[in-house]
Amino acid sequence: MKKYKIVVNGETFEVEVEELTTTLPTQTKAAATTRQAVTKKAKTQMTVHGLNNVTAPLPGNVNEIKVAVGNQVNAGDVLIILEAMKMENEITAPIDGMIKELLVKKGQVVQSSELLIVIE
Repeated sequence: MKKYKIVVNGETFEVEVEELTTTLPTQTKAAATTRQAVTKKAKTQMTVHGLNNVTAPLPGNVNEIKVAVGNQVNAGDVLIILEAMKMENEITAPIDGMIKELLVKKGQVVQSSELLIVIE
């Protein structure tokens, strides 16, 4: 329990305040859980048409491109950072290979299932 002095309209009051919990409010916890679930889904649920095409898992803005044409990548390497719903999502390589085509630019807005990169 903590004691505080509070002044209201020039009158001083002494109050005691007990901290009941240190966890986040339910609404904030729910928002954090939802945010984590969406991020995890975006990282792991990338649409791959054929073995070498990487598409956007959701609509968003290309914040960063981590590779260039000719780069060698391994499955799981981060290729692009895509901002969606004020969250950064890592778009990863589904297979080992070399970047054959890079079809987006930094700052570009992409739609769900839009082709981003071709790996050969």
